[in-house]
Amino acid sequence: MLQQCHLWKWLASGITFASLFAICFGQYDDDWQYEDCKLARGGPPATIVAIDEESRNGTVLVDNMLIKGTAGGPDPTIELSLKDNVDYWVLLDPVKQMLFLNSTGRVLDRDPPMNIHSIVVQVQCVNKKVGTVIYHEVRIVVRDRNDNSPTFKHESYYATVNELTPVGTTIFTGFSGDNGATDIDDGPNGQIEYVIQYNPDDPTSNDTFEIPLMLTGNVVLRKRLNYEDKTRYFVIIQANDRAQNLNERRTTTTTLTVDVLDGDDLGPMFLPCVLVPNTRDCRPLTYQAAIPELRTPEELNPIIVTPPIQAIDQDRDIQPPSDRPGILFSILVGTPEDYPRFFHMHPRTAELSLLEPVNRDFYQKFDLVIKAEQDNGHPLPAFASLHIEILDENNQSPYFTMPSYQGYILESAPVGATISDSLNLTTPLRIVALDKDIEDVPPGGVPTKDPELHLFLNDYASVFTITQTGITRFLTLLQPVDREEQDTYSFSITAFDGVQESEPVVVNIRVMDANDNTPTFPEISYDVYVYTDMSPGDSVIQLTAFDADEGSNGEITYEILVGAQGDFIINKTTGLITIAPGVELIVGRTYALTVQAADNAPPAERRHSICTVYIEVLPPNNQSPPRFPQLMYSREVSEALRVGAVLVNLQATDREGDPITYAVEKGDPQHVFNLSETTGILTLAKPLDRESTDRYILIVTASDGRPDGTSTATVNIVVTDVNDNAPVFDPYLPRNLSVVEEEANAFVGQVRATDPDAGINGQVHYSLGNFNNLFRITSNGSIYTSVKLNREVRDYYELVVVATDGAVHPRHSTLTLAIRVLDIDDNSPVFTNSTYTVVVEENLPAGTPFLQIEATDVDLGANVSYRIRSPEVKHLFALHPFTGVLSLLRSLDYESFPDQEASITFLVEAFDIYGTMPPGIATVTVIVKDMNDYPPVFSKRIYKGIVAPDAAKGTPITYVYAEDADPPGLPASRVRYRVDDVQSPYPASIFDVEEDSGRVITRVNLNEEPTTIFKLVVIAFDDGEPVMSSSAVVKILVLHPGEIPRFTQEEYRPPPVSELATRGTVVGVISAAAVNQSIVYSIVSGNEEDKFGINNITGVIYVNAPLDYETQTSYVLRVQADSLEVVLANLRVPSKSNTAKVYIEIQDENDHPPVFQKKFYIGGVSEDARMFASVLRVKATDKDTGNYSAMAYRLIIPPIKEGKEGFVVETYTGLIKTAMLFHNMRRFYFKFQVIATDDYGKGLSGKADVLVSVVNQLDMQVIVSNVPPTLVEKKIEDLTEILDRYVQEQIPGAKVVVESIGARRHGDAFSLEDYTKCDLTVYAIDPQTNRAIDRNELFKFLDGKLLDINKDFQPYYGEGGRILEIRTPQAVTSIKKRGETLGYTEGALLALAFIIIICCIPAVLVVLVSYRQRQAECTKTARLQSAMPPPKPAAPAAAPVAAPPPPPPPPGAHLYEELGDSTTYEMPQYGSRRRLLPPAGQEEYGEVVGEAEEPYEEEEEKEKKIKKVEIIEPSEEEEVVVTIEKPPTVEPTYTTWKRAKIFPMIFKKVRGLAERRGIIEDEEWRRRLEEEDKDYLKLTLEPDEATESTVESEEESSSDYSEHTETESEFSESETTEESESETPSEEVESSTPESESESTESEGEKARKNIFLARRRPVVEEVKDVKAKKGEPPEEAEEPRVEGELPAGEESELAPTEESTELESQGITEEGSLESASVAGGVGSEEESESSSSSSESQSGGPWGFQVPEYDTSRSEDQKKPPGAESEGYNTAL
Repeated sequence: MLQQCHLWKWLASGITFASLFAICFGQYDDDWQYEDCKLARGGPPATIVAIDEESRNGTVLVDNMLIKGTAGGPDPTIELSLKDNVDYWVLLDPVKQMLFLNSTGRVLDRDPPMNIHSIVVQVQCVNKKVGTVIYHEVRIVVRDRNDNSPTFKHESYYATVNELTPVGTTIFTGFSGDNGATDIDDGPNGQIEYVIQYNPDDPTSNDTFEIPLMLTGNVVLRKRLNYEDKTRYFVIIQANDRAQNLNERRTTTTTLTVDVLDGDDLGPMFLPCVLVPNTRDCRPLTYQAAIPELRTPEELNPIIVTPPIQAIDQDRDIQPPSDRPGILFSILVGTPEDYPRFFHMHPRTAELSLLEPVNRDFYQKFDLVIKAEQDNGHPLPAFASLHIEILDENNQSPYFTMPSYQGYILESAPVGATISDSLNLTTPLRIVALDKDIEDVPPGGVPTKDPELHLFLNDYASVFTITQTGITRFLTLLQPVDREEQDTYSFSITAFDGVQESEPVVVNIRVMDANDNTPTFPEISYDVYVYTDMSPGDSVIQLTAFDADEGSNGEITYEILVGAQGDFIINKTTGLITIAPGVELIVGRTYALTVQAADNAPPAERRHSICTVYIEVLPPNNQSPPRFPQLMYSREVSEALRVGAVLVNLQATDREGDPITYAVEKGDPQHVFNLSETTGILTLAKPLDRESTDRYILIVTASDGRPDGTSTATVNIVVTDVNDNAPVFDPYLPRNLSVVEEEANAFVGQVRATDPDAGINGQVHYSLGNFNNLFRITSNGSIYTSVKLNREVRDYYELVVVATDGAVHPRHSTLTLAIRVLDIDDNSPVFTNSTYTVVVEENLPAGTPFLQIEATDVDLGANVSYRIRSPEVKHLFALHPFTGVLSLLRSLDYESFPDQEASITFLVEAFDIYGTMPPGIATVTVIVKDMNDYPPVFSKRIYKGIVAPDAAKGTPITYVYAEDADPPGLPASRVRYRVDDVQSPYPASIFDVEEDSGRVITRVNLNEEPTTIFKLVVIAFDDGEPVMSSSAVVKILVLHPGEIPRFTQEEYRPPPVSELATRGTVVGVISAAAVNQSIVYSIVSGNEEDKFGINNITGVIYVNAPLDYETQTSYVLRVQADSLEVVLANLRVPSKSNTAKVYIEIQDENDHPPVFQKKFYIGGVSEDARMFASVLRVKATDKDTGNYSAMAYRLIIPPIKEGKEGFVVETYTGLIKTAMLFHNMRRFYFKFQVIATDDYGKGLSGKADVLVSVVNQLDMQVIVSNVPPTLVEKKIEDLTEILDRYVQEQIPGAKVVVESIGARRHGDAFSLEDYTKCDLTVYAIDPQTNRAIDRNELFKFLDGKLLDINKDFQPYYGEGGRILEIRTPQAVTSIKKRGETLGYTEGALLALAFIIIICCIPAVLVVLVSYRQRQAECTKTARLQSAMPPPKPAAPAAAPVAAPPPPPPPPGAHLYEELGDSTTYEMPQYGSRRRLLPPAGQEEYGEVVGEAEEPYEEEEEKEKKIKKVEIIEPSEEEEVVVTIEKPPTVEPTYTTWKRAKIFPMIFKKVRGLAERRGIIEDEEWRRRLEEEDKDYLKLTLEPDEATESTVESEEESSSDYSEHTETESEFSESETTEESESETPSEEVESSTPESESESTESEGEKARKNIFLARRRPVVEEVKDVKAKKGEPPEEAEEPRVEGELPAGEESELAPTEESTELESQGITEEGSLESASVAGGVGSEEESESSSSSSESQSGGPWGFQVPEYDTSRSEDQKKPPGAESEGYNTAL
């Protein structure tokens, strides 16, 4: 086996070297120089990159063009430039082959107005060696950024919607087209969604409207509108784009103003309407009317109703106004039931009319229900009550129930207080006035009817008022009263019923006292002298205080507060101060007594005042004069006091007891008073008259007879007034007054009255004795109108003015004023009718009068004139200005009117010639009556017909026709026919004419003699007025039987005719015979569609038009045979013998393909579905019959993995079933076609598309209903259609699929079943995504419309049936519960993971230390390898040149992902320079899943396929040129390329093979290399050698370049930094300085370990040429490499380290290298970054892991140019 393996190795090596040799000496000499401008990668020729719009200036577009040549350095091979660089958006760095964005001073904007979607430039590469030019296209795709917000075309939008619009109606589509919001961004960033936002200023708007389809923005009504609640909505609509990142979405809003239009949803309502609180309903309304009995309708009509009957439509704003309905009034029901005899209500005006007089003896009242309804049939009428009281004839005056009334009011009562009827002020004073005309109340009875009398006060109307409604009236206070000014009020009240007044009733009101006055002393202080000889009990002074109050409020109590010192006392009642008992007065002492006077009111209301009495004690005086008890006496006396009445007792005292004489000293010159000289009593001597003298001041003396024995006192007498004078009107003021009508508050005149009495007795108050509702009088006697007077109603009033004084018992006087109402022009003329309609016959001569109109003007002196207001008819009619007669100016012609009803409507007006009011207007409608101008005219005078002698009844003979010139459509133009049985009595008995058509037929079965000629007179008449007619004659010839053809048979039944028969196909032949006659055949009936034709001569019936069995299956033709002569005369002679029937049957053909009921079927299958489970049923129909409609179904399914069919269909039922298991295939879907072929699969076919999506219970919802599952199963199709409709409102085209129908599951873990209820498990498929709708979204769609769905389910569920809930399936609930239980162990798991990580850290450290030790061993081995002598060269072998494997791509996804192909592509085998675009059309749900027909693989299987690499024998030598160099001291480059880890074994083989190739041949070259610290080695690897080299194994890499992580980059960075690897070639040139050489102190082996790199991918010939040129030797032929183990014996010692290599192989290193090399040799590169990155030169070159390189040409001249950078230390070669 080992020998066989070595044989294969030798064979492969020979083939490889032979190929390399042929290439090197063949085409390589000619083609290598053209390679510089080519790309060093495979794949598409164009370079496509993507960049975001608005990227900053200098953004790298392409980091390396990967063109093979170099444009920099001392010896460039190519020259790069840009072509077609429009607007210079791209900059080129030719040295680094990099492209940059040039956006200086501008922005790369994909959106308008720049619209830069892509930039295409050409990179021109000029080969400087041969001058060839190659253009490389670079396409930069500008990706959109969401940098623009949506903008609405208009700032706001407006819509109107009627309040009757049903819920669910789309009320606004204004966002369609370009009228909505637009977003200039691209893709989802530019797609618009509309949603309704909450409006805080209109909180109900977002609940009332919704946008179910967010993409259209159509606004749908969500709730019912009510114009009466709200008339306008402000809906805030937000437009947002559909950026996939929700946080990046941009929005804008607009306001949609929705005006609600009033709809006819409410009925009428009666006015006035008093609303019930918190409703829109009016309180029940009762109208009142009262009519006197036995009055005629002419006297009462129209009946006055209070309030007037009015009704309006509650929908007041219906637009246009012409659509607003009118109101119709009617009396619905009433009692007594015979009310229609007496009352009628006008349907439009609601005017109530009396039809006949009512006798109150039989009818006292009527209670009616009136109805108001709209005239458009609206079903919501309004109702109100109407109470009509029948009044007794007003022949009795009102009367009061009491002869007088006594009332009481407290003087402190507030305004508005009610007068009481008792002293305790507990009950109000009730005043009852009745009218026997209204109700005859017996004595002691209780009245029940309000007589509605007007009560007015004849006096004190400004102080008191009386309520004006009700049976019982109450007096209330209008202004405050004061008992001290007036303690009683007396006035009369009169009741007025509108015609008669009652006798006045007297009302006495007593003002009750209130303690509102304080007791007061006449003086503030008093001075009194007392003498020491006065005894205890002697009077000192008598104090008198006055209090105007009454009763206890006016009773005064006196008290000495301070100052008496016990020497004086006062009488509490009289106020007399006396000397206290036992007191001796001392001369010279003085006293100041404070005396209080208080009333006896309750303590809380008590009032008081004080005065001071100064007392001085004097020595005894025996000569003291008499002393009056008071120095001042005051009295008030009434002027009505009788003569002789005692006024005051002025008795004085004298200490000495001397007799006292009294006299009036002055103040009474008229001796009105009398003073007794001895007693001092003052009496009245004469009557008092306050009007002449109202005050007397008398000086009275008392003398004891001694000269100095006289003292005086003053008596002040005030004469109080008595109401002894009545007010007197001024006789000089006018009493005949006038006032202009129609003016409220107009001044009428003024009266003035005076009263000489004083105080309130002399205060004059004015009132009106009548017409208080029309006039009013002010306190100064001015009279005004209260309302507008209407002279036309009443023009004269006698107004009674009453003047009353203010006394308790007032006096009054009256004055009658004559008031005449003056007329003004305040009325327009009124026509007797508002509308006149008259019918005028046409053709009347001019001047014919046809109507007289009349109007009246109630104003005085009105002169009414008439005229036509409408100018357009003034040429037709004339109107007499004074008589109102309308006449014709010209004849009217009915036919000249275009309308169906000829009428003329115009306006006439009546006006007052000398007036100023607008004219009265009336409408005149003149209907022109058609008078039948033209008679019918026959087209011929004589008509001819032929009939068979045996013709049957109803046989047609001929047609007559007449026309009428009157306008069509009018009765006068309608022509009808009849037979004139007068002129042709016998023909009229056997023939007839159809009235409308004019067809002449036989009336009976004929049996007439041949050759007989009948003359039938036919009359044509119209329906005009008058009826006009004309006549014609029909000559009918009876043929001889021999002249009539006869058919050979009565019925013909030809063979069935195929429906595909072409035109001209013969159906059958008919034949008839006649004597010496040529026969003509015709089809007379049954061929209305002209499907068949007949040869008139031969009788052949043929197909004349395409037939269709599905339209009509048979035909019955009636054919007729006539002689040629009859036909030429344009006549027909139907008879029993010359007519026959032809029955034609149509034969069905397969001419219709099957048609599926749906073009697209949507179904679903559960992951756990069993094999051959039913999915859905398809059905196709065929218009054909029989087998042509029998279907056979089959499926066309794209290939599925492992050759499975996936689905099958039952051939004859169309039931699609599963044919595989779908475990773990959720979100997969399958698209295929179903074919239906009729004729059991042998005929025509039709197809439909089927979508089946794989689901599980995570996609489902359970609809729980309260009906049994059997019922749901019966109605499932109808129920599913309802659910479809509601889901499709949100997602168009979605389909609801029923998973299962079962009993309701409930209880713990849903273990219980209830068969009275049902669980309906459903899910929905979205045809746009081909997958199930998210179950949460499905829940929202259904639960949000649950009420509507229940309403739609009701007809199928039955009464009470409904959906109870929509819940999550049992499996999902169980998963959630298990997920919740997992939370209890999360903490423990995290702790365990943390412990594992802590434990792994030491292991990682151990591995790192071992790795460092291994590196040291590798260094040592490298040194040993470098000391080995070179092997002998082997014979070269020609081998075909294999294309080098493509370089690995940089990180990022490939281009076709970004450009949008949804297909899953294999990773391209060429280097891309930027992350490529994601696939277009990526599913919106966030995952890209291939269709089911694509191969289905698990991730593990894919990884296994990638790692399973087959080792392919190379067809060409694998050569690697490596450089041993000193590491440059430059900044590390962070790349993602894999770096080769060179083991000692590799270095050994490199060194050995290089020496065997003869690359290192003399010491001089070795020395120069050692001096420059650089070796150029050319290495040819055997196939087995290649397996032991290159990079790490597949276990350390992934299969996806795009999954480069930051961790790998950081690790590469650390590795690169540690090893100080080189930069790009250009950077290496700059960094290779002597200083860097001197700083290198590492050993040669260490340098070799760190600086052996994979070569740049360039032709090996140039590399070898550079090495030989530097060495100075001509190129040599390369020897054929030997297979390891077959080297010469002399070289075995040099290969001793191979044993070490074997040791390494035993440790697993060889397998790793073999696997990786085999991958390279087989063209399969690693697709993931390695843990450490390569140098940046390798990054730019894109070098692969293994290479197949031809040998270099040793015949090349030495003076060929070296490659750029060959002299630099950092130079790396690559192939």
